[in-house]
Amino acid sequence: MASLPDNGLIHLRSPYSVPETLKRLQSVLQAKNLDVFAQVDHSGEAEKVGLKMRPTQLIVFGSPKAGTPLMVASPTLAIDLPLKALAWEDADGQVWLSYNSPEYLKQRHNVPDELVKNIAGVGALLEKAVE
Repeated sequence: MASLPDNGLIHLRSPYSVPETLKRLQSVLQAKNLDVFAQVDHSGEAEKVGLKMRPTQLIVFGSPKAGTPLMVASPTLAIDLPLKALAWEDADGQVWLSYNSPEYLKQRHNVPDELVKNIAGVGALLEKAVE
């Protein structure tokens, strides 16, 4: 993977394919009683219109119980919640699982310190999916 700017994203290397990475992530989310609101197969949609794209899929997930207080305190956070994880394959065939850092979201939306804990565990969940 080419060096990426420090833009609030965290990238976890996955030893699995994009579909398998998301399947593993969904299992982790289900075990934690988190909702999966949507899954977008960007590369699959591109293929439907005759375009080529390396495997790229997005999953949108979270918990209204955890997310709502954040959005009440910082309404603009609703543009970044529910949480998202992007499984994608780079030009070398390496699969990555990328997500917004909770610290980045805190700074971007001025989230009160006491509420960041509601999303702080996202990294551990995604790491579990790629172990």
